[in-house]
Amino acid sequence: MSVGAQAHWKIAAGTPCWVELATANEASARQFYGELFGWDFHVKRDPATANRRYAIALHDDLQVAGLYQAARDQPTGWSVHLAVNSTVTTAEWVEHLGGALTLGPVEIPGRGRILHAVDPSGAPVVFWQPPHDWYFPEGRPGMFSGADLNTHDGASADSFYCRLFGFSSRQIGRDDIDYAEWRLGRDPVIYRYVMDPRSQGTVPPHWMIYFHAHPARGADALAGHALMLGGSVVTEPFDTPYGRTAVLADPGGAVFSIIDQSRPVDTGVGRAEVDDPYDD
Repeated sequence: MSVGAQAHWKIAAGTPCWVELATANEASARQFYGELFGWDFHVKRDPATANRRYAIALHDDLQVAGLYQAARDQPTGWSVHLAVNSTVTTAEWVEHLGGALTLGPVEIPGRGRILHAVDPSGAPVVFWQPPHDWYFPEGRPGMFSGADLNTHDGASADSFYCRLFGFSSRQIGRDDIDYAEWRLGRDPVIYRYVMDPRSQGTVPPHWMIYFHAHPARGADALAGHALMLGGSVVTEPFDTPYGRTAVLADPGGAVFSIIDQSRPVDTGVGRAEVDDPYDD
């Protein structure tokens, strides 16, 4: 089914509506994720990327992610796009709330407008005003499952995003884990995790993107497959209340998570325990 064939509905502001990988080797990344998740790719021209190409990952003919080759001086890794009703208004609010604009708003022919910024906690974020018929699939194997903001300043992040999008924030971490769930109404939208203070000088704020593992394969088999494809297992698969989870890295070093939600286990802690793969 094509994107154009989807029902038309408005995406709530603040909702993740796209994920994107900036990589040093676009061809290698396409091969890795194609084998790991069963993605196909449609490559189109894009003058803004290092090799003038942008690869759209397809799963069951649905657009699930974007990949592009970063320039030598650009950071690499996975990022999330958050839906907004207007990038112009969002740009004003970002600055009003203490964030900084880094690009845009910029018009993307046929795909709406984007705005790049850095939130007050130091994390980069992309705001996207998608076209009216945009559909971002999730909830199926090989597709987006969720996103965590890993930061050193939870209070600053909570204030910024909750005021910007009207989120309510609920602390779900236990013991010494500062882990918050941001909601629109009763629906969880994004999670926020405060990293270990010992990592503050070495690990910058970043987003952790989760992809669904097929229950028939499970997180363990998928992690093993990633190793065979030249990737690495940053955090071995383990059980959480959200499902069997692992943190992986592709051959270029980009970190992401997989989760098999058919296997939730009440361990007494949330999934944030895997969100800081750089912590010793």
